[in-house]
Amino acid sequence: MANLQLGRELSARTLMFHAAIAEKVRLSATEHKALDLLSRAGALTAGQLAELTGLTTGAITGLVDRLEKIGFVRRERDPSDRRKVMIYPNLEKMEREIAPLFASMSQQMQTLLSRYSEQELAVIQSFVSQSIAVLQEETKNLQSPSSSHSPTS
Repeated sequence: MANLQLGRELSARTLMFHAAIAEKVRLSATEHKALDLLSRAGALTAGQLAELTGLTTGAITGLVDRLEKIGFVRRERDPSDRRKVMIYPNLEKMEREIAPLFASMSQQMQTLLSRYSEQELAVIQSFVSQSIAVLQEETKNLQSPSSSHSPTS
């Protein structure tokens, strides 16, 4: 049980850290993390971003409108399929405005990781990868119309 409590604490601290980063650049936490997903993908359609985030396409439209207005993304028609609109992250702006906010954290995490053996790091990587898979699956379950998870159940 203590391990589950530790996981909850890590989750809460991670969420609060990213909320603080988002606030520094005048984004919501959701906008910040959607932008992170987009930056790792390179370019996505609104539908693809909705699927990755679990947000509705309507919510994604508003989110992308806000990110585009402040210069973090741009929309362009897909040259191979003019019906598709691709959303591209402004990596230069992200590097200039967001990346420096992670410098101290990155340095501290590198120091922390250096304390572990390759074997220990492999176990940690396995745990984190499997945790991500569980979170993705549980998020999908919560978003499905037939979800049995509800505040009253």
